[in-house]
Parts: sequence; C-alpha cells; structure tokens
Amino acid sequence: MEFMNVKLPEEIVREEYLGNFAQVNYIIERWLEKRLPNDLRMRLIFEKERVKRLLKNYPYNEETAINKARELIDNFTNEEFYTLLDRGFLDYIMVDGKRMYEERFVQNITYAIPDYQKRMKKDKSREESRNLNDNRLRELLNGDKPEEYKIHTRISLKMVEDIEEEKVKVWLPFPKEEFQQKDVELVSTSHEKYFLASSDIPQRTIYFEGKKDDEYFVEFEYVIKEWVNTVAPANTEEINNYDFLSEDPPHIIFTPYLKKLAKEIVGDEKNPYLKAKKIYDWITLNVNYSYVHPYALYENIPEFVACNLKGDCGFQALLFITLCRIVGIPARWQSGWYITPFLASPHDWTLFFIPPYGWLPADLSFGGRYKNNQELREFYFGNLDAFRMVANSDFMKDFAPKKVFWRNDPYDNQVGEAETEYKNIYDFKYEIQVLDFKEIRR
Repeated sequence: MEFMNVKLPEEIVREEYLGNFAQVNYIIERWLEKRLPNDLRMRLIFEKERVKRLLKNYPYNEETAINKARELIDNFTNEEFYTLLDRGFLDYIMVDGKRMYEERFVQNITYAIPDYQKRMKKDKSREESRNLNDNRLRELLNGDKPEEYKIHTRISLKMVEDIEEEKVKVWLPFPKEEFQQKDVELVSTSHEKYFLASSDIPQRTIYFEGKKDDEYFVEFEYVIKEWVNTVAPANTEEINNYDFLSEDPPHIIFTPYLKKLAKEIVGDEKNPYLKAKKIYDWITLNVNYSYVHPYALYENIPEFVACNLKGDCGFQALLFITLCRIVGIPARWQSGWYITPFLASPHDWTLFFIPPYGWLPADLSFGGRYKNNQELREFYFGNLDAFRMVANSDFMKDFAPKKVFWRNDPYDNQVGEAETEYKNIYDFKYEIQVLDFKEIRR
C-alpha cells in the first residue's frame, strides 16, 4: 500500500471535495487510459475502491442523522443538531450537493464534548468493563502483585454480502505466544480442515475454505499476564543498531511536520525513556479519542492525528510509533482485542524498546482516557492490564497464507477477512464471545 503516498491528480481532488463522485470515477477511467508510473496507476485503481468505501461510511442524510442523534442522546433537539453543525462538530461530506453524515458521528459528539456523555444511552457491558479495569488498576497501583488470567473465547464470522461464487476463503485472528501471552490452545473449529499460522507470523490467523453460507468460527484458550514494570531512567542504556527504527510507508513516514513536532516535544532530552515519556504525555494530554473511518481510507494516519488532534486507539498508536522512531527509539505495533468477562472488542496499542529493560508497553488511548487522573494515565506508559488478546505484533504484514485481494483492513487484523476466487468480501458480520475468564492465583 506504499502507493497511498502518491498524490491524486488535482481534478480528482477537486471533484471529491465538491461531492461529485460519479465524475470522479469518470476522470479516473480517463487517467487510466494513459501511460502512467506504476504507483500512480495503483493509486488511481485503489481510489475507485476507496470512494465506494467512503460513501458507504456516510449513510445518513440530514433527516436520518437527526433521528439517529435523538435515538442515542437523551432529549436531543433539532436546534442542537444545527448548532453542532455550525460549530464544526458533525462529520459529513457532500454527495451530489447534499450533506451525508458519518456512521458514528453521534458517538464522536460525545468524545468531542464530554457533557454529552452523560446524556448518551448507557451500555451496561461497557460500564461494567470500565469499572473492572479501573478497580484493577487501582489495586496494582496500591501494591497488589501482577496476576495471570486464563481466557476462553470464540470468534465467528458469517457472510452478509450477496456472493455469486459458492467457495469462500476466511482468515480469523488467532492469539500469538509472545511477551505477555502464553499457553495458547486451539479448542474447536467450524471446519475440520484449516491452516493455523505459526506464532512467529506477525499477524497470526487461522485459515478456512468453505461455502458462502457457512458459519466460520474458532474457539481457543490462552493465558495472559499483567505487564507491570519498574524503570529507573538513570539506568537506561544507549540504543544502537536496533530494528523498528525505520520508516514503513505509507503511514510510518518521517514527514517534515512530524520531524519538527518530535523535536518540539522532546527538546534537548537525551535519555531514551524520558524522550518516549514526553511523546506519550503529549499524545495522551492533547489528542482526543475519536472513531475514524476504515484505515484504508487514509493517506497518512500519523500526520492526520497530529494535524487534527483526534483519532482512535490505532491512530494514536501509529503517531507514537512514528514520533518514537524519529527520535531514535525503537517502537512497534501490538493489537488484538480488549477483553473482559463482560465484552470483547478490537483494540491497538504499542511497544517501545529501552535497554536494558527491553520492550515496554504503552497504550495511548487508554492513557488518554485518564487525562484528569495523572496516576492512572501514567500507568499505561510502561505497563499494561491483562484484559487483552494479542493476535498481531506488527503493522501492515501479510497473512499466512496470503490474501490475493485487498483486505478490508490492509494494515491490521482483529475481526477477520474473507474473499472469493475473484474478489474481496467487504460485508460480513462477526461476533466475539467470552466463554470463560479466570484469574490464576499463585
């Protein structure tokens, strides 16, 4: 996906800005008739795909958007809607001269304006998970010993898209054995034949082939530990010739703005641990959590976050990784799920390398959740709760076996992917079930 760094021709950018998407496709087809550099050709071909996904991500016209806000926010009024629109808090694009609103624009109101969180319809499972997490952090900060947990869970996937072909291929995330996670066991699968990638594959999956109407699932167990560290900054050592320091297009790019920002944040600090801490502090105190579009729709994610001061867990993680690498600190991706006895959902975070301590975790979005509680915010720099399932240890890596067509998420994998012999499958539903969650007492 390095071709995403290639800029689109100006007439395509203009028509997209104006919302003339039928015209965009016409112009792209005209451009593709020319002799073009390979990366520009790939960028244009993908832009047709990107436009389809962009439009799908903005399903609400003005009337349905207002109704959606009323459904999710208590006592929401038309006047509020238009006030928020005038103040720039509503995410929309123009399509054929009309505003179309983003799928999760209501939730993003609550992230941008915290007062709205009190009026948002309550999600009991999410509240129970947050309370469990908060209480466990306080226990650890009060001196409780780190514990391990054995988790038994199941992820399933079923096609929604109307598919002509009978045969489909499916990749589901599967836990790795590394760092804080061990003792992974495959319990059961939907299909007798499957291919389980080895744990050293950066993005680990279990692969199935079957019919379009099948349900695909995998059930597994694993043990994960609370990752708590004590670092003495004065004892850190110089970093020399280590991996995870280079650019990795299209997103981990050392742009002029990001290099200046890194210098502005770090200043004259030489200690690698304290440099990483300054970057962590800047992101967690200045960037607000926000739902985003599918990652494939963005040209440069870290620069988007640094310019807009918002982004979800993965966006914030990528900014941290990029800024750390710019100032000479190895940093890498880790992702999978946030999982408690009450729920499981996709989540991303990071690791950074500080000798002689090795790899240390940092969760930017969880740290940013505690902007008003310094002790809890700082916990997530160098430490991590055990409410996790780790399936990915690097960003933008191939599966085993490789997919033939573009993925829903070309960069990460938390809920699975599917394709036929002829195309990618975009519409499927997934479900993660927490079957058992036990604390292992020592």
